[in-house]
Amino acid sequence: MGLFSFLSQELAIDLGTANTIIIHNDKIVVDEPSIVALDRRSDKLVAIGEKARQMHGKTHDNIYTIRPLRDGVIADFNAAEQMIRGMISMIDTKKRLFTPSLTIVICIPSGSTEVELRAVRDSAEHAGGREVYMIYEPMAAALGIGLDVEAPEGNMVVDIGGGSTEIAVISLGGIVTNKSIRIAGDDLTSDIMEYMRRQHNIKIGERTAEEIKIRVGSALPELENPPADFIVQGPNQMTALPIEVPVSYQEISHCLEKSISKMETAILNALEQTPPELYADIVNNGIYLAGGGALLRGLDKRLSSKLNIPFHIAENPLHAVARGTGIALKNRHRFSFLMR
Repeated sequence: MGLFSFLSQELAIDLGTANTIIIHNDKIVVDEPSIVALDRRSDKLVAIGEKARQMHGKTHDNIYTIRPLRDGVIADFNAAEQMIRGMISMIDTKKRLFTPSLTIVICIPSGSTEVELRAVRDSAEHAGGREVYMIYEPMAAALGIGLDVEAPEGNMVVDIGGGSTEIAVISLGGIVTNKSIRIAGDDLTSDIMEYMRRQHNIKIGERTAEEIKIRVGSALPELENPPADFIVQGPNQMTALPIEVPVSYQEISHCLEKSISKMETAILNALEQTPPELYADIVNNGIYLAGGGALLRGLDKRLSSKLNIPFHIAENPLHAVARGTGIALKNRHRFSFLMR
């Protein structure tokens, strides 16, 4: 590096459906919601990240907000490219005489198709990446949790993001079995929106539903230290007059039941496909939870009692994948599981 380090820049990007995190020099330099606001007439970028999130659901005809990723994959190519480019430019506010060449490691869902992989690679290249490497999300999560992925023993990681839940068994630097389901944080949010409409006759937006999930979300109907009820305000569906409804964690655990059961089934399916020797390792080591969904109250307890295997929550589940992507970036010449 030395003399020419200013000519090149190395970035690790966790391109998530809900949040995008960029790591540069082992530090998280960008942690923003994956959302952009664009001008409807010229398709120019108006705002990005948190600023765009504040506009979400509050825009007029000339501006629209869009989340470029759906279910963990790029749904809108143009918006994704603008978002990656915009977030990279957030890092470097100092004016440079020239743009450094970028080496990027970016993580992708393990169930991605060839087309989806190409979309991610193209977006990163168009945003200025000269060398682009890709790593599967569960592998990045395992590295971020601090597991030795190259050891000859089985470790299971469940990464519950915004758009997809990634379940993988990792051994000897490779993914042995994996299951990627498109049920994750976003589905829990829409379950809550639907429930409030059906049960309480109140219309709420995505942001309010997200807030309810964070404040009183629970995977169990009985918690040791329960959160206080959360007061939701919104229009009554019938009369359009404002109403206030207190929501308890028991209600939310009931309305999330279906989606969480689907996650349980997917974890069981992945365990069924696991070779017996690795299965024994997993029972001994337990299963690791990462991603924002790991923060849902009581989820680890519920899964542990359902599957009779201990579940451990990563110490900072939201940043586990990004941290692992950063580790992969540093060791990119050594790890054989990175894709070019």
